[in-house]
Amino acid sequence: MAKPELEFTDYRKFAARPFSKVEGLSERVIAEDPETKVATRILQFEPGTDTSPNGVQIHDFWEELYIIEGSIIDLTLNEEFTAGMVACRPPGMKHGPWKSPNGCKIFEVRYYAK
Repeated sequence: MAKPELEFTDYRKFAARPFSKVEGLSERVIAEDPETKVATRILQFEPGTDTSPNGVQIHDFWEELYIIEGSIIDLTLNEEFTAGMVACRPPGMKHGPWKSPNGCKIFEVRYYAK
């Protein structure tokens, strides 16, 4: 089994760990495939987080996201995305970098399609 079986659990039981070298960006990994590193996680932007040092992102996997609370601004598109919005990004889709003046929490699922 690539990811563990898990019944409803408070997401705060998963340790928040820094994600990338960007100050204020962390993740709580709920499930992860140890071979491919695709994961289900909560991504947290603290107020003032700016991911510009990471540049534009491009992945070889699918990403599906739901903004739980707060907002992020895509600096390339100059567009703000807010709580309740969703995204589905196929492999190769460019996105970011991001800025979150007031903080943001995102539920994210990453996977490879067969």
